[in-house]
Amino acid sequence: MAAAIHFHVKRGDTVQVISGNHKGATGKILQIRAKKQQVIIEGVRMIKKHTRRSQDSPQGGIIEREGPIHISNVKVSQPAESAKGKATSKAAPKTAPKTEPKTEPKPAKPKAPAKAEKAETAAKPAKPAKAEKADKPKAKKKAE
Repeated sequence: MAAAIHFHVKRGDTVQVISGNHKGATGKILQIRAKKQQVIIEGVRMIKKHTRRSQDSPQGGIIEREGPIHISNVKVSQPAESAKGKATSKAAPKTAPKTEPKTEPKPAKPKAPAKAEKAETAAKPAKPAKAEKADKPKAKKKAE
């Protein structure tokens, strides 16, 4: 029986690609292929796979899916949370919360009167030109 291989990443970790064509891309690990030392990252290295006709897809077609990336080309940016809801990294022990003295909130600043002045200068009287157009009789088209 072979010994289990341990990697610096695990399924569910958010990782960043540090080298290769997809350098800088981030995503969540969907699958780890231990024998080939590859990982499949969500939304990174999308490849197109041509499928032949089958009962599931009678027309066949082209499917886009994630391709594998070598495990040495990724680094952990956020570890996955365990089933208990805690991060896998070691956290500092909890201490009693410190009570801080109560402070009064600062009073809100009064609004500037400049905005009201701008609104008064912006108001202009309506043009009477529209009313004149309504008074003119419309010319009738000749019926031939």
